[in-house]
Amino acid sequence: MEQKGIFEYYFIQTDRINFEGITDALKILNPHQEIALKEIKTAFETKDVSLLNGITSSGKTEVYTYLIEEVLNNGKQVLFLLPEIALTTQLITRLQKYFGSKIAVFHSKYSINERVEVWNNVLHSKSKAQIILGARSSLFLPFSNLGLIIVDEEHETSYKQFDPAPRYHARDAAIVLAKMHKAKVLLGSATPAIESFHNAKEGKYGFIHLDRRHGDVLLPEVQLIDIKEKHRKKRMNGHFSDTLIELIHTALEEKEQVILFQNRRGFSPVVECETCGVAPQCSSCDVSLTYHKYKNELRCHYCGYHQAMLYSCGACGSEKLNTKGFGTEQIELELADLFPNAKTGRMDLDTTRGKYGYQKIIGQFEAQEIDILVGTQMLSKGLDFSNVSLVGILNADNMLNFPDFRAHERSFQLMVQVAGRAGRAKKRGKVAIQSFNPYHQILQQVSTNDYNQMFKEQLDDRWQFQYPPFYRMVKITLKHRDFNRVEAGAQWLGKSLKNVFREHVLGPTTPSVSKVRNLYIRVILIKVPPKQSLKATKENILKVKNIFQAVKDFRPIRFSVDVDNY
Repeated sequence: MEQKGIFEYYFIQTDRINFEGITDALKILNPHQEIALKEIKTAFETKDVSLLNGITSSGKTEVYTYLIEEVLNNGKQVLFLLPEIALTTQLITRLQKYFGSKIAVFHSKYSINERVEVWNNVLHSKSKAQIILGARSSLFLPFSNLGLIIVDEEHETSYKQFDPAPRYHARDAAIVLAKMHKAKVLLGSATPAIESFHNAKEGKYGFIHLDRRHGDVLLPEVQLIDIKEKHRKKRMNGHFSDTLIELIHTALEEKEQVILFQNRRGFSPVVECETCGVAPQCSSCDVSLTYHKYKNELRCHYCGYHQAMLYSCGACGSEKLNTKGFGTEQIELELADLFPNAKTGRMDLDTTRGKYGYQKIIGQFEAQEIDILVGTQMLSKGLDFSNVSLVGILNADNMLNFPDFRAHERSFQLMVQVAGRAGRAKKRGKVAIQSFNPYHQILQQVSTNDYNQMFKEQLDDRWQFQYPPFYRMVKITLKHRDFNRVEAGAQWLGKSLKNVFREHVLGPTTPSVSKVRNLYIRVILIKVPPKQSLKATKENILKVKNIFQAVKDFRPIRFSVDVDNY
């Protein structure tokens, strides 16, 4: 039939991901966005990197779209980096309205086949891959004519890859990539990283400030709630203070939505025996097991080990087991008792495991099928919900008391970002922060949204204690199954490095989680002063490393180097 001309053979190649729909014209910018756009273009004339510091809901994405359009008109590619896969789902729909099928998406939730397709489209500069939206791994795509890299929410820790190697920071790597392609980089954030803001102040980066919210909506009103006082007066209901319950009731009555933030998943992080005080520990890691009620199991968040929930203590046999602390699961169950008529949803690693897990929850919340959304830090990343009027942070102290030199900076960023989800469209939103210490300087700065004050205080501390941005840091991690061997290796390495770098070596120390997957861990930090040659530092570290690995006893120890480990 084919020979007789009845049938005809032909091949059609279709992509796995296609956009079908009508594209709209770009939104008209308000005067403040117009000024910001002009300032960015002016900064790009003299600087390759610029920092756009726009407060939450100031319409940074709209400014980006105009820059993207200009770059596409010049026939170049754009890389749009995002910290979290959850964010890409919302941004894809927004950008597809303007740019249609010119967008390609690249992140780890996509299958290998889908990623290979994007790779090939980028390699051959096809029209389908003019704008690449992706997480940090999209830096390694084979770009041929890159014109602009946008790093949105540039302060986010998710941009840093800790394990496995290569250990890189996507923001810093993007600046190097742009230099290779002679492209421009725009860093955007409402709460920039101290290093980026310091570089902008020093004149290394261009700096643009956007301080008006879209539609001139006021920044949310922040209320600090002293839960120590509430406990004393017996005004707490579970983990909710009477003030927060009242605010949620008011929001629900007005048919508005609520976001509650608790940066811990599971039901409770510790299960403890009331008789002997023993808590079940992970057999491979140095951490207690977290109780997950929906599967009735104890789970390790480091190695994934899990076991059925215990009904009696493994040490003394007592049946009096008590849970300590609380996670998102427990909050969700408490909400069902407190607000039986409200629909609640949860957004954490457990509920977003599938490929479309994020889309499903974000879609339901946007469609107002969920009244109260409980979540971990995923909620803080630039999501845009128009009907949210109240944001509640259930316990601010966890973040503030973290053993890390950036704990205060991170807490400020996280709380301001979560607060920024409230009151984005019409009226002013409200934020309620529960804390045992509401007079803490960081909480006071969050309540007044005073980034400059936080920056100044943190910078003084960093200078005094010799931390970034003034000093660079190199972290060396040693891991081995044999406790004595790794301890001896760490002591030897510490002494050798101290001979070279003197007082700039910290350690060897035991990290807060000293054993993961049956490997004991030791850490050594090397601080690199501003005037010290980086090339010489690198050579010296490699020299010590080679001697270390030549010692027979130390050869099996895993040795990893992480530069700028924060």
